[in-house]
Amino acid sequence: MSMGRPPRGEETYDLVVIGGGSAGLTAARTAGRLGARTLLVERDRLGGDCLWTGCVPSKALLHVAAHVQAARKVGRYGLQAPDGPADLAAAMNHVKQAIGVIEPHDSAEALHDFGVEVAHGDAVFTGPGALRVAGDREVAFRYALIATGSAPALVPVPGLAEAEPLTSDTVWSLTELPERLVVLGGGPIGCELGQAFARLGSTVTLVEAAGRLLPREEPRASALVRERLEAEGITVLTGYRAEKVDDGAVYGPGRPIPYDRLLTTTGRRANTGGLGLEPAGVETDERGQVRTDDRLRTSNPRIYAAGDVTGKSAFTHLGGVQGASAVTDALLGVRRRIDYDAVPSVTYTDPEVARVGVTSAEGTRTLTLDHDRVDRAIADGRTDGFTSLVLDGRRRIIGATVVAPRAGETIAHLATAVRLGWTPSQYAKTVHPYPSYTDGPWHAALSDVYDRLAAHRRITGALLGLRRKVRS
Repeated sequence: MSMGRPPRGEETYDLVVIGGGSAGLTAARTAGRLGARTLLVERDRLGGDCLWTGCVPSKALLHVAAHVQAARKVGRYGLQAPDGPADLAAAMNHVKQAIGVIEPHDSAEALHDFGVEVAHGDAVFTGPGALRVAGDREVAFRYALIATGSAPALVPVPGLAEAEPLTSDTVWSLTELPERLVVLGGGPIGCELGQAFARLGSTVTLVEAAGRLLPREEPRASALVRERLEAEGITVLTGYRAEKVDDGAVYGPGRPIPYDRLLTTTGRRANTGGLGLEPAGVETDERGQVRTDDRLRTSNPRIYAAGDVTGKSAFTHLGGVQGASAVTDALLGVRRRIDYDAVPSVTYTDPEVARVGVTSAEGTRTLTLDHDRVDRAIADGRTDGFTSLVLDGRRRIIGATVVAPRAGETIAHLATAVRLGWTPSQYAKTVHPYPSYTDGPWHAALSDVYDRLAAHRRITGALLGLRRKVRS
């Protein structure tokens, strides 16, 4: 299959993918594997936010910050601990190295190996089955996928835009560690970056308008994260709504909060501008997100959408699943239902907060195990975490939360339990490695099994008595 630009007159593709982030890359690779003639159009850099400004750089920075924090703690073991702020340039160099190792996997050359052609530039729909690529190239398609992602959006606070705050996109351009960093937004991104910069040596104030950090998580998880952040010197202000930004300070309830740099992590908007959606017959909602049905088709059934641009996904892993699902539906007519109730999420603070499904407020019963009963947590000196399993009226696991180091790894098996509707006894049948943090959900499930056995003590006691008589 030719990897170059098709000759004139043959500019028709089975699938055109607009956007080279997680959803678009996965969709293009899937189509290529199926043998479809596929074109991927990307206006910026292949890899999307996850590679360049999101998942990869933030986790790389958290990794460096954790090592800095660990080095400062060695004093309690009788060793000499370093002091003072970390070298931000060195930390950012590690971030760049991590990106550099992963980037080739998302490159045009790698996509060519799957039979995917890549075009760089804008893509603008000119009709329900056609678009213009890179300014002057006319392309027709059987199907198209919009996977243009999202971008940071500023909340309407007077003076905020004029203050030119950092965002999750631009924070990676920093070359010097801010002495005073104010973070607006106590969601996952704000908590992660706030902790990372505090560990590197910045004086951090974390501001959240809601009554607690991570407001979508279990209240106890929010409280544990706040406790840890404050123990590391971060000032946490919840229920604090910024009223204006002026002259190097954030103003709201109480005293002004001065800063050297301001980082806002309070929201995102779908990237739909300039796509020519109206000629394509593609509708958006009041937030500018592309409307899709349960098959990810837009109001034009030849055009699908996946990832952040739909508002149905805020996670890289879900965007990829959506991209693959849309492609198999379009090209093969194979409908692949996505179980949105079983999509795990992780906040990569220390400790990590991992959740799948609902919280305890939405369940019938919750099984909770404190990690002072998890031997790996005891060995690590990290018994502040917990595991909770949320059950419905039929005793199926419909939600779970784990707060612990590497909770993101622990939640994966629980996502399977939620997707398959396992009961605690079914989950407990799987043997887990010891010692590990997976002991948390396993023992939480076992506690329900033992409670049910205890409830039938009279029956089991009578059975044991009968067996004794038979043997005697």
